[in-house]
Amino acid sequence: MSSPAVESRPPDDPEPLLERDPTPERAAKIVWTLAWPAVALNSLQTINSLLDAYFVQHLENGAAAMTAMGSLTAFMFLFGSMTMMMGTASTAFVARFFGAKEEVEMRKAARQTLSVAFYLGLILLALATPGAYLAADKFVPDSSPEAKILTVRYLQIFALGLPALNLIQALAGCLRGIGDTKSPMYLSGAQIILHILLNYMLIGPGHQLGAVWLPGANWGMPGAAAALTISSWTAALIYLWWTSRTELRTAMRFPLPSWDWTRRILKIAIPSGFLNILRVTSLMAFTLILKEVPQNTAALAAIRPAFSIESMAFMPAFGLAVSAAALVGQSLGMKDPDRANRLAWTAGHHAAGVSMIMAIILFVFASPIAHSVLSNQPAAAEMAAQYIRFIALTEVFFAYGMVMIGGMQGAGDTVVPLWLTFAVMWCVRVPLAAFFALDPNHLFPGSPGMSMGADGCWLAMSATQLVQGIASMVLFKLGRWRTVKI
Repeated sequence: MSSPAVESRPPDDPEPLLERDPTPERAAKIVWTLAWPAVALNSLQTINSLLDAYFVQHLENGAAAMTAMGSLTAFMFLFGSMTMMMGTASTAFVARFFGAKEEVEMRKAARQTLSVAFYLGLILLALATPGAYLAADKFVPDSSPEAKILTVRYLQIFALGLPALNLIQALAGCLRGIGDTKSPMYLSGAQIILHILLNYMLIGPGHQLGAVWLPGANWGMPGAAAALTISSWTAALIYLWWTSRTELRTAMRFPLPSWDWTRRILKIAIPSGFLNILRVTSLMAFTLILKEVPQNTAALAAIRPAFSIESMAFMPAFGLAVSAAALVGQSLGMKDPDRANRLAWTAGHHAAGVSMIMAIILFVFASPIAHSVLSNQPAAAEMAAQYIRFIALTEVFFAYGMVMIGGMQGAGDTVVPLWLTFAVMWCVRVPLAAFFALDPNHLFPGSPGMSMGADGCWLAMSATQLVQGIASMVLFKLGRWRTVKI
């Protein structure tokens, strides 16, 4: 049976994604054919994240719950992003073999990455459960003991869904590798809708629907974590069933992967995983700096909703980065690196253009948007609005960075993005945030500082987006990714 990607091709254009030497108009069509479902899915994820904040802030302990959400953001990103490394590896392998029309190797790669993803998910579960106490101790202000308790409860339940999230990332990456971005949109979209419904049912005491009162479980923050875990396992099972019906021929069993394939997969996945670790641990350090600024509880409560609002500007870039990764891998499988280069830059230019328009809108309407999302938390809303104003100034460069890094990873080059991330996040962003945000002598006697508070953190993040975007373009232009073997 053919894959959904093949079935969706119009009769007069049998293989649009594998077309050689596309014109600029055709190149734009090719990258958006893969990108728009990812953009749509990311839009739904943004809505889901904003609804999380909406449900939680209306709890009786809403202030403590919002502080907990902000404090655990970095920890969740750490384990969530660790699952993403399997998506990177599966796209790189499957896209390369799909472009080369090597179906046997493509299916073998899909099954082997799936097995590695499952066992990695079990390892992450084992690590995340005790890590909840560390997260609460290090990232939640001592002035909010209730937020510490909520953080531990949330993360322990969230950890149970990590194997499922790992499977979802690997399977979605495989589908994108064969040019099918619509199936992940539908399947993960269904997961998000289920998550929203479960949030509605599990977090609060109930809801008035017209003349009818619909009771809820009133589990609070643990209910939010349970909604995420239940929806993740449901989606993982549906993904497994669906991909078994495509040309990937996956199976609902996970034998131990062979050593040869494990080594090949981890060669791509581990640098990608370390990249995500560097990204998230720098966010953890960033969160620790926010913990030390005046109005720290408001700043921590603002950060997760602010990220969600910002994603309105970069969601097109995210979709085009997914597109660039698949198309670069497929083009190298066709032994046509020039085609890969043209399509990646087309994706980058389009991402920058759309992100610029969205960033202008967010900059102008930052305050009303933030206050509508955090209607019960005015101090946090103003913090979020100020973050959006700073970050919107360099969002175009963030868009370029996402796409060019996606293109390199699609080629199987995860080492260059790793070192770039280390240099920007740890050598520039964290020290710059401490310098701008904290008082002189805060770190040690004689240390410099500008005492800007949370604004200093937002300024550091905005400035390093500019640096990373320019560096990503330069590194992609140098072209090491053209010669990577997988």
